[in-house]
Amino acid sequence: MPEILRVAVVGAGRMGADHIQRIHHRISGAEVAAVVDIDLDRVNAAIDGIPGAKGYTDLDAALAGGDVNAVLLATPGFLHHDALLKVLEADIPVLCEKPLTPDAASSWEIVEAEAKLGRKRIQVGFMRRFDAEYQQLRQLIGNQGLGELLVLHHQHRNPSTPEGFTNEMLINDSVVHEFDAIRFFTGEEITSVQVRLGKATRNAPNGQHDPQHVLLETTSGVLADVEIYVNAKFGYEVATQASFEDGIVSIGNDAGPYVRTAGQWGGKVTPGFEERFGAAYDTEIQSWVDAALQGEIGGPSAWDGYATAACCEAGVEAQRTGAKVDVVLNSKPDLYN
Repeated sequence: MPEILRVAVVGAGRMGADHIQRIHHRISGAEVAAVVDIDLDRVNAAIDGIPGAKGYTDLDAALAGGDVNAVLLATPGFLHHDALLKVLEADIPVLCEKPLTPDAASSWEIVEAEAKLGRKRIQVGFMRRFDAEYQQLRQLIGNQGLGELLVLHHQHRNPSTPEGFTNEMLINDSVVHEFDAIRFFTGEEITSVQVRLGKATRNAPNGQHDPQHVLLETTSGVLADVEIYVNAKFGYEVATQASFEDGIVSIGNDAGPYVRTAGQWGGKVTPGFEERFGAAYDTEIQSWVDAALQGEIGGPSAWDGYATAACCEAGVEAQRTGAKVDVVLNSKPDLYN
């Protein structure tokens, strides 16, 4: 096993640049050995101040350079499939930011390729699993101290969306996190998805219906719903309320101290995902590094990426038709059992 992960970060945009600084400054057991991006100026800016880091515009060149023994994939999802196959061929660990790939068919190809390799090399970047409150809620569900979990209520609110954020992206880029969270909390697969379109905000851009209400069911019959509201204006809020037989648990509420003074009261709402889940990202990457140094993965697997891709496909179909759509999954390979 290697003594240190020499990581090639592929994609030097918003998320990739954040991970480059994270690995360089806050993660032990790893170093940024290379940065890969089609924009050479962005590559040079990303490696500036990181001794020994090399810049590439091509993943093949980075893998062939001999300085890399792990990959962090932070490119747009449509570029993941081919890059993941190259990393599997090199038989080195990879942290792949969500999605694994944009569709279930290509995600299944990745699952099959990894299963053929015979060991887990891919960890998928669903960072919410590493949030302290998410882990606490999962523990409460698992130990059944409040009885059986019955219902999950999720709120996913963004202040606004970037230009070009389509109706389908509400499912594929936003609710995808809740799909994984529901699977994480329950330990079960999602069996069906329904999307209801009600009254829309005037703040939604043309072609986008916002907010939407997503209804789900798991294998054992746990019900879940998601309010996805991506032009909520007031800030970034990701919250969950879990209804048990013997109690109610809420996580993800307003941050900071709750202050009452001079006839006013209140706390703070985080402005974006970096602030809300910054600590979770640190924990996620450290978990990946620690596991990879032992030849393992430290979080969601390629199967989890495939299962959420299937949920997204069902969600987009439900969004389009208004019907309750079944989530169709292939049989899970033994590697993931």
